[in-house]
Amino acid sequence: MGIEILSILLLIAMFVIATVQPINMGALAFGCTFLLGSLIIGMKANDIFAGFPSDLFLTLVAVTYLFAIAQINGTIDWLVECAVRLVRGHVAWIPWVMFVVAAIITGFGALGPAAVAILAPVALSFAVQYRIHPVMMGLMVIHGAQAGGFSPISVYGGITNQIVVKAGLPFAPTSLFLSSFFFNLAIAVLVFFVFGGAHVMKQKQGVSGPLPELHPEGVSASIRGHGGTPAKPIREHAYGTAADTLQTLRLTPEKVFTLMGLTALGIGALVFKFNVGLVAITVAVALALISPKTQKAAIDKVSWSTVLLIAGIITYVGVMEKAGTVDYVANGISNLGMPLLVALLLCFTGAIVSAFASSTALLGAIIPLAVPFLLQGHISAIGVVAAIAISTTIVDTSPFSTNGALVVANAPDDKREQVLRQLLVYSALIAIIGPIVAWSVFVVPGLV
Repeated sequence: MGIEILSILLLIAMFVIATVQPINMGALAFGCTFLLGSLIIGMKANDIFAGFPSDLFLTLVAVTYLFAIAQINGTIDWLVECAVRLVRGHVAWIPWVMFVVAAIITGFGALGPAAVAILAPVALSFAVQYRIHPVMMGLMVIHGAQAGGFSPISVYGGITNQIVVKAGLPFAPTSLFLSSFFFNLAIAVLVFFVFGGAHVMKQKQGVSGPLPELHPEGVSASIRGHGGTPAKPIREHAYGTAADTLQTLRLTPEKVFTLMGLTALGIGALVFKFNVGLVAITVAVALALISPKTQKAAIDKVSWSTVLLIAGIITYVGVMEKAGTVDYVANGISNLGMPLLVALLLCFTGAIVSAFASSTALLGAIIPLAVPFLLQGHISAIGVVAAIAISTTIVDTSPFSTNGALVVANAPDDKREQVLRQLLVYSALIAIIGPIVAWSVFVVPGLV
C-alpha cells in the first residue's frame, strides 16, 4: 500500500473513531501524525511541526481571549445594544448586516479570517441575545467574507487573477468577483431560511408598535448574555425604557479602553495588514493589565479543546502534503484527459482539501493544474477558474479552517459542541454539493 493511500485511510479512521467515541479528534490526529510522519515516512520532528498552524493557534487563542475580556466587562453588551438601536429592533436585519459588513471588509482587501475574527464574536453575541441560531450567524459572517473575497483588490482575487494572467488565459476579474459574490449570496439566503430565518422574520414588527418578548418568563433566567447579564426582551433593547438598559449603555472606563483596543485590532488587521493574532493578544494583554480581575475568567473562556482539535488535524494534513498525497490526487485527476470531468474533479479536490488546509495556498496549487486543458480552448477558462475558486473557498465554513474554527470558538459554551457538529455536517454537504452546483453553473454552459 502506498503512503498516499495509507494517509487517506488514517484520516478516515480518525473521523470514524471520533464519531463513535468521545475522543478529541485533534489528539487522534497528533497520534497519527507521529505514526505516519516519524515511524513510516521517517520525518524529523522539526519537519512535522513545520505544518503546525502556529498562526491559527495564536489567532484562535488571542481573539477568544480578547473578546472574553470584552464580554466580561460589558463591552459586547454595549455593542449589541447600540447595533439593535441602529436596526430599530428589526431582528431579521441583523444576520444580513453581518453578511454585508463582512463582504465590504474583505472586498476592500482584508483576508477572510481577519474579517471573521473581528465580526464572529459580535455576531455570536447577537445570536445569544436574540435566540438566533448561532450556526446561521456564523455562516452569514463567513459567506459574507467569501462574497467579497474575490474583488479585484482582495487577496483571493489578486492571487487568482495573477495566475490567470501568467498562464495567458482570458482575464475577467469583475466576472470572477460577481460570480463569487452572487454564489455566496445565494447560499446565504438558503442558510438564513434553513436555520430559522422565517421564525426570526416573524419576530419583527413595525417600529410604531411594541416588539415581541423574545425571552419570556422562565426563559430569561436561563439565557445569559456573554457579559454575564440576563438576556433582555428586545423591546427593552429597542426603546431603552428599562433602567438596566441605561446601565448597559453607560460607557465605563473599561468599556472605553476595550473599544479603543477593538478599534486598534480592526485598523491593525485591515489597514496595516498586521497579523490578527499578534495584534489581538497585544490588545488583550493591555486590557488585562488595566483590569487584572478580568484576566482569569477570560483565560477560562478560551476553548482549548477546539484549539487542540484544529491544530491536530491541520498538522496531520501538513504531513499528508509532505507525503505527496495532495499532489498524488490532483495529478491523477488532471491526467484524465476529459475536460468536463477534470474540471469537476478539480472543484471537488479544491473543496475537500481546502476544508482542512489553507484556501489561499490551494488557489495557487489547484488552478495551475487546469491550465493545460484550458489552453486547448475546448471549455471556458473563465467559467472553470470561477468554479474552482468558489469551490475552494466556500468550504471555509469547516471547523478545521480558520473561519469555521473562529465561529466554534466564539459559540456559547453550552452550544459549542452542537455548533461544531452542525458545522461539520454543513461543511461536508457544501463540499459535495457546492462543486457540483458551481460546475453546473459556470463550467457546463461554457463547453465549446
